[in-house]
Amino acid sequence: MVEMHVSSIILEPRTRSPILVLKDPEERRAVLIWIGDHEANAILLSVDGIKTPRPLTHDLMLASWQQLGGAVKQIQVTKVVENTFHAVIEIELGGSTHRIDARPSDAVAIAVRARCPIFVAAEVMASSSVPVNQEKEDQEAEQFRKFLDNLKPSDFGHLGS
Repeated sequence: MVEMHVSSIILEPRTRSPILVLKDPEERRAVLIWIGDHEANAILLSVDGIKTPRPLTHDLMLASWQQLGGAVKQIQVTKVVENTFHAVIEIELGGSTHRIDARPSDAVAIAVRARCPIFVAAEVMASSSVPVNQEKEDQEAEQFRKFLDNLKPSDFGHLGS
């Protein structure tokens, strides 16, 4: 699992659909997840610290779990099936850990309210993440290729003694 954070929500230029942008701590890779308008609004309100006069659905869910003595420990984007992202909300309640299936948009809306970690599975990162700075990625890959090209057996010291 790779810990991520909500970087932004952008609009897809053609359809104006919101896209959730999750980035790793070094801001090297991003995962883009198309989400609904209501979930985008719920995430942005919480990230921006805006309180609504009445609780929204995600506020209500979190408050319910908390009233029952539960705590949201983390959320995980676990897989992509037929271009659809899947997530789980991990809740600790009554000494047990419960994993609740969720859409990533709802899970993230709850995570930003609970201020808990957001994780993305390594398989999802491998299949669905994009480089944030492609030029930097290319430069580092070229530097590594040059390093490998210049390696000599003597660089490894005396083996077998």
